[in-house]
Amino acid sequence: MENTTLKLRGMSCASCARSIEEAIREVNGVNECIVNFGAELATVEYDPRKTDVTVIQQAVDSAGYSAYPLQEQNPAAQQDEAEKRRQSRETNELTRKVVVASILSGIIVIGSIPMMTGLHVPFIPMWLHDPWLQLVLTIPIQFWCGLSFYSNAWKAFKRHAATMDTLVALGTSTAFIYSLFPTFFPSFFISQGLRPDVYYEAAAVIIALILVGRLLESRAKKQTGEAIRKLIGLQAKTARLIRNGQEIDIPIEEVQIGDVILVRPGEKIPVDGEIINGISTIDESMVTGESVAVKKQSGSEVIGATINKTGSFQFKATRVGKDTVLAQIVQLVQQAQGSRAPIQRLADSVTGWFVPAVIAIALLTFIIWFNIMGNLTLALITTVGVLIIACPCALGLATPTSVMVGTGKGAENGILIKGAESLELAHKIKTIVLDKTGTITQGRPTVTDFVTTDGTANGNEIKLLQLAASLERNSEHPLAEAVVRYAQTQEVGLVSVENFEAIAGSGVQGVVDNYLIQIGTQRWMSELNVKTSVLEKEKERLEYLGKTAIYIAIDGKIQGLMGISDAVKPTSTQAVKALQKLGLEVVMLTGDNRRTAETIAKEVGIKRVLAEVRPDQKADTVKKLQREGKIVAMVGDGINDAPALAQADVGIAIGTGTDVAIAASDITLISGDLQGVVTAIQLSNATIRNIRQNLFFAFIYNVAGIPIAAGILFPIFGWLLNPIIAGAAMAFSSVSVLTNALRLRNFRPKVIA
Repeated sequence: MENTTLKLRGMSCASCARSIEEAIREVNGVNECIVNFGAELATVEYDPRKTDVTVIQQAVDSAGYSAYPLQEQNPAAQQDEAEKRRQSRETNELTRKVVVASILSGIIVIGSIPMMTGLHVPFIPMWLHDPWLQLVLTIPIQFWCGLSFYSNAWKAFKRHAATMDTLVALGTSTAFIYSLFPTFFPSFFISQGLRPDVYYEAAAVIIALILVGRLLESRAKKQTGEAIRKLIGLQAKTARLIRNGQEIDIPIEEVQIGDVILVRPGEKIPVDGEIINGISTIDESMVTGESVAVKKQSGSEVIGATINKTGSFQFKATRVGKDTVLAQIVQLVQQAQGSRAPIQRLADSVTGWFVPAVIAIALLTFIIWFNIMGNLTLALITTVGVLIIACPCALGLATPTSVMVGTGKGAENGILIKGAESLELAHKIKTIVLDKTGTITQGRPTVTDFVTTDGTANGNEIKLLQLAASLERNSEHPLAEAVVRYAQTQEVGLVSVENFEAIAGSGVQGVVDNYLIQIGTQRWMSELNVKTSVLEKEKERLEYLGKTAIYIAIDGKIQGLMGISDAVKPTSTQAVKALQKLGLEVVMLTGDNRRTAETIAKEVGIKRVLAEVRPDQKADTVKKLQREGKIVAMVGDGINDAPALAQADVGIAIGTGTDVAIAASDITLISGDLQGVVTAIQLSNATIRNIRQNLFFAFIYNVAGIPIAAGILFPIFGWLLNPIIAGAAMAFSSVSVLTNALRLRNFRPKVIA
């Protein structure tokens, strides 16, 4: 299966999004399709052996809309500029229509005041009352300003569907067509004892108000996508390459992997790479959310779009174009904004039958009032009111707009959320499981103690260190890296290894200088029948100090013991306390021995410790917690954490960890700081609260508005809802939802002391 994201054009409401979904799902080979009305995106999963993107686009075209794939190359420049130009053209055209409709409908309303109020207004000239003039003024509003309503309604009709445009077209056309009869045949109405009243002002003002609402909605939608535009705007436009000893400036699109680039103080780093010469501090806050500049030197990795603060340096480009960290962040945020939260299912199920139900209610309203009262005018006003006020647009915007803003704010704070489901589920978390190494601790262990069986620092110790470090050089485990670094500080040369083997969660073994070397935990040594009692007291001392003890055996006999310490991250204790104050159970999960694990746990304030858990057991451990009825989040950074991250309800990867762990997670913390977990949960709470408020705003307009528009208050109070007021309520229901969603842009993580 493959996935593609399509940018959509021509949608006007949630019913349109549903129609596009149905059209795409009917394509042979499409497995799933999710259309996000707010983001105007379709995320499609399909079988490339049965179909392709072109066929999917044709299905969208046949449904009366248009779609094109998001550009994969250079998402930070060309795509954004093209989108800005398109939006600008659409906004300008919509603004012209709003101006024309507002001016003409204003004149029509002034001329209709005597009819609407039954009063003679001396300062309004009689010629403004003329229905023929009002007809002439209404025609451009109805058939130019409101043309999109008719064209979209016709497209929907051909698909045997109904949308918001169907309601608007029916409502305004009913008022307009009815008004034609008293305009052309006033004597007939007079002969029947009826006033030849016209309702051109209702049709004209309703279209004007809805267009105003769409203009405000369009501008608000731009703001919901502000996070993407901010990210895109971070990228440098040019890079200063060093070629043949010369410095040349080239467009960033022309940078290739392996190019050597010079960066001076105050400049943006153009692409991702590795420093080969120079020392500096770099502001990575725009990508990681961390405000403190990071010191970098030869061998350090740098991220494109971050800012060089102090020194000059040269670096080699390692990732360019769509492979850079910034491009991947943009892609992840776009995917998240195009996804659908489970809470949206209610709105989706409602919009499926909403428009047909409204049309049925409008017809029933007309029949009842015409038969009961015998009043055509009353029947007409109530029917038009029902058609106009019942807008499903706000329902379609309620969830996706909040998700767009929420995921964007996450990116601004160094939190990448892969989908709306993860964002929603995060607020339900009851238990947080934290891996120890690299999550709670720095993930850069250091050898602090090296003890041999004879307890002396002689040639045997140097030889033992050489054998151990040579073996560990073949492992990617953080503890192995610590042993190699320690050997380098002792200027011990390394030799070749044969038959290397890593035993997950236990240790490593191999042949070095014809010796069988085995390095690992006490548990593993016991399984190998290697006696460890000779260094038992040293092991207990190290574990009491919170250090990890690993044994070194040569040909089946213990020869040495290393104490390895991994410092706790400065923010881990505060983050754990904050999580606990949010009412969450915090659990430490580690393969380390219990005594060391409990020492670290005590330091950061964790009460529940699951120690000596092998990598293949971590996912099962998460399952056990889930069987306790808890929503579980797993936070980890290593390859061995990937199964547990995938098993957890919400997997949270430390961004400084491995690509495998990040790929298996639902949320990625770019900075590697546990405070990001607190921020992610706070953001989830704020987003879900915002969505619920939006759904309330969306439903309350329809639940309260439709019965009032149908005239339920008329028998009691003699009060009817003017179709113009209905149009205003419909237009501003969407605006209220969007405005509320935009409040999320003010989200700031709360500091929990």
